[in-house]
Amino acid sequence: MTMSMGQMGRRLLGLTLAGVALVMSGAASAELGQPAPWEFRLQEAATPVMETITSFHNGLLVVITLITLFVLALLVYVMVKFNARANPVPSRTTHNTLIEVAWTLIPVLILVGIAIPSFRLLFLELDIPKADLTVKATGKQWYWSYAYPDNGKFEFDSLLAQDKQPRLLGVDNEMVVPVNKVVRVQTTGADVIHSFAVPAFGIKIDAVPGRLNETWFKATKTGMFYGQCSELCGKDHAYMPIAVRVVNDQEFAEWVEAAKKKFASAPQNTFASAERAKGVEAQ
Repeated sequence: MTMSMGQMGRRLLGLTLAGVALVMSGAASAELGQPAPWEFRLQEAATPVMETITSFHNGLLVVITLITLFVLALLVYVMVKFNARANPVPSRTTHNTLIEVAWTLIPVLILVGIAIPSFRLLFLELDIPKADLTVKATGKQWYWSYAYPDNGKFEFDSLLAQDKQPRLLGVDNEMVVPVNKVVRVQTTGADVIHSFAVPAFGIKIDAVPGRLNETWFKATKTGMFYGQCSELCGKDHAYMPIAVRVVNDQEFAEWVEAAKKKFASAPQNTFASAERAKGVEAQ
């Protein structure tokens, strides 16, 4: 069955429009701080660190693309110029000092040029500024517990909520932080190694039992942002999402007061304590 040029053109146009729609829908979804179908780029930045990561990534993509095209051009040139048909008498040149110096110095200069912004980014990520708020995230099999030592020392568990969207990312209790404030995140593991990662914030740090690791972020946008445990930690590793709700100062203060009443004096609200209580009743 043959296809006319007009039909083929319309089909190609339809595929192109569908691809554009997917890209646009991915961009719109990325603004919500969650993965998007067919996403081929980084999530939209919501912190200064992630903005720097994105800028470095895009610049590095240009560099490696130019290097790849240059090497491809050299390969094509060599195949055309020095094949047996075009060059029946092969050259007996053993070395060329200028070329050898060039292919040694130029890659070194390129690597140094890449290393400078890379180290700047590392120092930006690791040099934790004075925090406005501290949140301790404890990874457990298979959920997260959050403690707010600066706001009343309450703690609560955050578990996957099957009835919430987005699927496999919605939780019953979100981690709540104020916008435009430096948040220090302390991570540890209660059982095995987990990893606390929120792509839109540009943070990813292991939660290791017996060790306290620290990272930080400063969210510049309000809304919901999602992440997941990024260290294989057992059979339900894929079901321990991270949900961070960024709100303004007034909303955060109101949430803290409500959370104190809900969590501070009621340790039985935590998942772990509820499981222990079930065990006692069973006995």
